[in-house]
Amino acid sequence: MARPIIALLTDFGLRDHYVAAMKGVVLGVCPDATLVDISHDVPAHDVRAGARVLASCYAYFPAGTVFVAVVDPGVGSARRGLAADVGDYRLVGPDNGLLSAVFEERPPTLVVELSERAYARPTISPTFEGRDRFGPAAAWLAQGVALTALGSPLERYVQLSWTTPLESAEGLAGVVDHADRFGNLVTNLDRTRVERLARDGAIDLRIAGRQLSRLVATYSDVARGDLCALLGSTDHLEVAVNGGSAAEHLQAGPGSPVSVRRPSL
Repeated sequence: MARPIIALLTDFGLRDHYVAAMKGVVLGVCPDATLVDISHDVPAHDVRAGARVLASCYAYFPAGTVFVAVVDPGVGSARRGLAADVGDYRLVGPDNGLLSAVFEERPPTLVVELSERAYARPTISPTFEGRDRFGPAAAWLAQGVALTALGSPLERYVQLSWTTPLESAEGLAGVVDHADRFGNLVTNLDRTRVERLARDGAIDLRIAGRQLSRLVATYSDVARGDLCALLGSTDHLEVAVNGGSAAEHLQAGPGSPVSVRRPSL
C-alpha cells in the first residue's frame, strides 16, 4: 500500500521552528506519511499569493494527497478552520479564502468546519493553529479518518474574488497576476484566449508602455537581456527578460495592465 502524502504550504519561512514543529505533530499522528514542502516562502500574511501557489501545483500530485495550507493573518480569531474534499484531493486550512483558487477549478463536494477537538492537539495555541489544529487534521485524514468526523458540513465559506480578463472585439485586457522569483511577470491571460489572437506566433502585446510583437517558445529564443513574451508552464502569458527580471526592467508588478490584440496584417 502506498504511503500517504501530505503536502504543506505556509508563509512561515525556514529560519524559525514553525515548519519543523508542524511536521513533528503531523508525523506523530501519521508516521508513515511522506511530507512534501510546496513552499514556506509565501509572502507573510498574503492569502491571495498563497491561494495562487496552491492552485498552481496541486493537480500534479497523486490522487489521495492531503494538502495543509496555512497563511493565516487571522490566527486565533473567530475565523473557522476548514477541511474540504475536491474529488481526488483533500485540503485543510483557515476559512480566509486560501483554498478558494483550488475551489474555483474543482468545486468541493464537501466542506466541513474543524470543530471536533479529538482531531486537534489537546491544547490549541491561539497563535499557532497550523501546529495544533490544521496539521493534526491533515494527518488524521491521511490516516483514513472520514472528512465528516472532523466537524459539521458547511454551505458557506470565504471565496476570494479573482480578476478575470476582459474580452472585446479588439482583443484582451488583463493584468499581471504576480511576479515570480525570477522577475517573470505572469498574467491572468490564459493560453486558450491568447492563442485565439496569435497568428503564427505574431501578436500585439502591450505592457508598461512597451509593445511585443511575437510569442517565443522559451526565454533563450531572444538575446540575453532582451524582453520576450511566452506561454509559461502554468499555461498563462508571461513577460520575461532572458537572464534578467522583467519586473525590474519594466517597473511593473501585480495589477499592472496588459493588453493583447490580433496583429495587424
